[in-house]
Amino acid sequence: MKDLAKKIVLITGGASGIGKIMARLMLERQARVVIWDISQEAIDATIAEFSSKGSIAGYQIDVSKVDQVSETGKRVKQEIGVVDVLINNAGIVVGKYFHEHSADDISQTMDINASAPMQVTREFLGGMITKNAGHICNIASSGGLISNPKMSIYAASKWAMIGWSDSLRLEMKQLERNITITTIMPYYINTGMFDGVKSRLPILKPEAAALTIVQAIEKNTRMLTMPGYIYRLTRLGQGLLSINAFDWFAGSVLGIYKTMENFVGRKK
Repeated sequence: MKDLAKKIVLITGGASGIGKIMARLMLERQARVVIWDISQEAIDATIAEFSSKGSIAGYQIDVSKVDQVSETGKRVKQEIGVVDVLINNAGIVVGKYFHEHSADDISQTMDINASAPMQVTREFLGGMITKNAGHICNIASSGGLISNPKMSIYAASKWAMIGWSDSLRLEMKQLERNITITTIMPYYINTGMFDGVKSRLPILKPEAAALTIVQAIEKNTRMLTMPGYIYRLTRLGQGLLSINAFDWFAGSVLGIYKTMENFVGRKK
């Protein structure tokens, strides 16, 4: 979507991290921004900070609750209008070995990271289909490309998101709908969500990452890894190497399998 001026852009998890930065970048492009977030306090602070930059509205919501998605989606359509650009950005991570996870850890991670983007998209896709125009950007993760200790549930949720997102792209193509689907697969981003992570590969800076995502929307990019070589490294390595050889490459050479050893996450 090359011209974002006056377009209605909805961002889940839009009051913190890269979601908040993307909200500002969209306002700078004269878009009408709607942020969904679980924290009313963060919503209020974001609106107070950005209100002078343009049109911004916020709705408190837990996107893992289907009834809230339906009710809040109806409010947005009634109060704001048909969403032109949807950015499914909200997500969580719980860094533990799988056997240490609670049942709630599993259901909450899958509900927020995998199911919620589908439910939110289902709420707004009909309006895009009717207009035969729109853009859906799904923020997945490079964790959806490669297995990683202490990220089993997070990786599962992001593998699911990538598979769904690109399948949706193909459906819109098959149906000849003018709706672009962008799947974003970033490496670790320094937003606090992955505090404690140690990496040999560069950890992404939030401002640059958010700008890259917004530019990907403007360019109608279909799939994007950040950095770009992540996709080539993982897919080429997985295709050419044995499992043992790839484990050595990813674990010993790149150091990926030890990145979560000191993970603490964002402080609540």
